[in-house]
Amino acid sequence: QVQLVESGGGSVQSGGSLRLSCAASGHTGRALSMAWFRQAPGKEREGVAAITPDGDKTYVESVKGRFYISKDNGENTVYLQMNNLRPEDTAMYHCATGYLVASHLDPYEYDSWGQGTQVTVSS
Repeated sequence: QVQLVESGGGSVQSGGSLRLSCAASGHTGRALSMAWFRQAPGKEREGVAAITPDGDKTYVESVKGRFYISKDNGENTVYLQMNNLRPEDTAMYHCATGYLVASHLDPYEYDSWGQGTQVTVSS
């Protein structure tokens, strides 16, 4: 089992930036895919960005060119740099990990989840 702890959420105005971090501990391994999901009240959980063990990245269309996912393998940490934030980005953001992930933004591919960090963007 992998334990995940997110940090870096907060409240910003439209156009602002935030950087989320997610530290993984426990049974981490080189084949671990890591991803960020978000869920707004009354909406389904949405895959935002994912990174494979080889460093390949996938983004949902709505954040391309604004959000960037990266990882520090030595620290087992994944980051999400969020720029030019919009009110529609407001949500609880969760980090997730999984092995042998095929569909990188599908939440059912991931089996360990963090508690989440709230991001609120005001207009």
